[in-house]
Amino acid sequence: MPTAKLSRAMLFGAFLSLLFIGAALLSFVWTPYSVETLDIANKLQKPSAAHWFGTDHFGRDIFSMIMVGARTSIAVALVAVGIGMLLGVPLGLAAAAKRGGLLDEMIMRGNDLVFAFPPLVIAIMITATFGPSATNAIIAIGVFNIPVFARMTRGAAISLWTRDYVLSARVSGKGAARISLEHILPNVANLLIVQGSIQFSVGIIAEAALSYVGLGAQPPIPSWGRMLAESQTMISFAPHLTVFPGMAILLTVLGLNLVGDGLRDYLDPKLRRSKT
Repeated sequence: MPTAKLSRAMLFGAFLSLLFIGAALLSFVWTPYSVETLDIANKLQKPSAAHWFGTDHFGRDIFSMIMVGARTSIAVALVAVGIGMLLGVPLGLAAAAKRGGLLDEMIMRGNDLVFAFPPLVIAIMITATFGPSATNAIIAIGVFNIPVFARMTRGAAISLWTRDYVLSARVSGKGAARISLEHILPNVANLLIVQGSIQFSVGIIAEAALSYVGLGAQPPIPSWGRMLAESQTMISFAPHLTVFPGMAILLTVLGLNLVGDGLRDYLDPKLRRSKT
């Protein structure tokens, strides 16, 4: 019975995630209205048949902006997670292979150094140097993802280095790099997939937070976080300006978290054995 509930939750999460991913992809070829066209005469309209989510203070269609904003948020989060995995996973594997050595110590202390700075502080540092943009938001979020994947990979890989099949590979003459690629990495892939989905949702929140303070995607590119920032002074008489971008962030993150939890339970070997 608990397994069935988790399965339904995962399907619901996948539905929410695919809904926003589909909206992002559709926005490349179609939106109800142009997000760059200002229509001051129709500003601050409430939700209606013409404008499903209403219009903002410039007369732009909020539903169209949320569609394009989904594209921005998903792209930033996806690339940032990719950066974290491409750099963090090899570092974690190297640290596990040389556990207790100088390389392991250097990698772990480097991770501690990155964790000492919150993502927003890293973003401010990058922005002060290169200027605010979606690219710099990707770099800031990606840098913070590197130690996350490095630590998780190292922790999972260390326990595998004592397994019999790894000892057999070492006896056969395989080097640490080859063992990590052929034996360690495939056995931590499940954990990486789950962590990737979780960090994807964290990336959505981080992108919205950076855009909220003006460090993310810049106008005229729509962003959910900036939509919230621009509407906060009008929430008393135009609450739809805040409700719909906020719900977009909430439902997307909820969907990704449900998918991550479902994948964790589905890929857990102990859970698989309990099913059989």
